[in-house]
Amino acid sequence: MHYDVFNGDADGLIALVQLRLAQPKESILITGVKRDISLLKQVSDLVIKEKPKDGDHKGGTDSCGETDSCGKNTIVNSVTVLDISMEKNKAALDHLLQNNVEVFYVDHHRSGDIPTSAQLTALINTDANTCTSLLVNEYLNNAYPHWAVVAAFGDNMTTSAVALADKIGLTQQQQDKLSALGIYINYNGYGRSVEDLHYDPAQLFKLLLNYSDPLELIGDENSVFFSLEQAYQSDMAKAKSAKVLANNEICKVVLLADEAWARRISGVFGNELANQSPNKAHAVLTLNSDSTYTVSVRAPLNNKQGADELCVQFPTGGGRASAAGINNLPKEMLGDFIAVVSLYYETK
Repeated sequence: MHYDVFNGDADGLIALVQLRLAQPKESILITGVKRDISLLKQVSDLVIKEKPKDGDHKGGTDSCGETDSCGKNTIVNSVTVLDISMEKNKAALDHLLQNNVEVFYVDHHRSGDIPTSAQLTALINTDANTCTSLLVNEYLNNAYPHWAVVAAFGDNMTTSAVALADKIGLTQQQQDKLSALGIYINYNGYGRSVEDLHYDPAQLFKLLLNYSDPLELIGDENSVFFSLEQAYQSDMAKAKSAKVLANNEICKVVLLADEAWARRISGVFGNELANQSPNKAHAVLTLNSDSTYTVSVRAPLNNKQGADELCVQFPTGGGRASAAGINNLPKEMLGDFIAVVSLYYETK
């Protein structure tokens, strides 16, 4: 039994689209909203280290709906993991490897120490100018480069996206269309839960997989492109009136309300602000129901470093050098957060 575990944003989704177009495989999909990154535990929990003792076996189907020789354990043969931090999933990964599960892991986030195991194939590159879909594109020898361009645009890696697009001969008009698609797919991944999203990422993956070329998807009037475009434009219009908490030469911090539209737009709104002022760091805060803040941080586009270092200083923080976040920033730490962001980039 194979599991595909992937981030629900543009990069994670499209990395899997490329892989499954090139290497079709029946699998169980494990995904969620963009910030749901501890996904591998859902698979590792299906693997039991020790067999039940004699007398424990009751037969039948286990709680996961599967039956093996002891009636207690779902069999996990192999796992593909895309665009989720190895550092945040280390315990689950170790558990799988210790139980001889083959793991193919591709990512560009903080990795921590990468395990040494014959069961693990890891393509990890934390360079600020690459993303998981670009790594998969290299792995597949440019089998579906148009999709890789979409993902890079969606992950706000415009320079890398344009470089690949120019290399494969895409026109400016084609690049603009692929950029829009990437932004819309990425936009769909943000929310407190899947209920906030327009499409469950697993459902969206299946819809995208019907197109070997994203330009064909964009040309299909009945495709998801147009419904996401309309939703994106509606939410972005509301975000333009966001409350500004801080704004100086170093950084800009804005606050969005505790509403579904705000949770959906938070990440791509941060990208938009970063593109408008590439010398500034940006943070988009969204109020949570427990009075904490969800935070999306974007390093200055002209100085793509440190976002992860900043966020890991706070509880529930993580990410990568150019873009990171905090799931639940306590209100009493807001002032400290703004001060840390300002001081960090003032000295960098």
